[in-house]
Amino acid sequence: MYGGVNKELIRQRFARRLRGYRRYAIIQESMAFKLAELVCGDSGSSSFARVFEIGSGSGAFTEALLARCAAGCYFANDLVGESSDLVRRIAVKYGVQDFSFIAGDVEHCQDLPDQLDLAASNATVQWLVDMPSFFMRMSEIVRPGGLLAFSTFGKRNMLEISSLEPHALNYYTLAELEDMAQPLFSPVALHEEVRKLDFRSPEEVLRHISRTGVNGLARERWTKARHRSFIERYRSSFSSGSGVHLTYHPLLCVFQRKGGHCAG
Repeated sequence: MYGGVNKELIRQRFARRLRGYRRYAIIQESMAFKLAELVCGDSGSSSFARVFEIGSGSGAFTEALLARCAAGCYFANDLVGESSDLVRRIAVKYGVQDFSFIAGDVEHCQDLPDQLDLAASNATVQWLVDMPSFFMRMSEIVRPGGLLAFSTFGKRNMLEISSLEPHALNYYTLAELEDMAQPLFSPVALHEEVRKLDFRSPEEVLRHISRTGVNGLARERWTKARHRSFIERYRSSFSSGSGVHLTYHPLLCVFQRKGGHCAG
């Protein structure tokens, strides 16, 4: 475990849900689409010689990006080794000639690709323990003028859950992320939104969170009494129409490595 985040538990949960993830992770799928649009622009003619994707998972961002931008070499990374086959198939589908997969925790991988035109990550960096060190590491492998693009979640994310149960994640504001990046990267695009999903019941909220792999809840075992208490408190506090709601707070960031000009 690093900080309050159990990376092995994250790996196990995502591994179990990997193949069905995209069916239920509608917010993360939307974030992948929007991040790819920010990276590639509207022209449809962008290309990157060397791309590194962190947290490739089920391949939602891989597909969103490669549907809009050409890539020469594509390096993908994920805690879950099974991600490799899913993402490789997508890369082949879009004509990537050189694909490599790096399994493991990006915060502890020793050999990462360098001279990158683009390092990107969708809905993953909230699980990193040391975000300032992440920006430093990315500055070492993204070439001057290259892009660092990621989506993550802000402080209002799943506020219903965090108000009722302890959680392990440390969410940042856009301003805090920009401040961390500032010595090494310049902002190209920063965007945030708040979205509420409606569910018929708190039980359905928990199923939704489970189907999308992981959440910020602490690992302690839930007794029947604790579960019943959570359901009752959720229903009384967050009713919406005939059901309840769950808040998502997506943040999207595109930064340019200082010291050069981007050739997207």
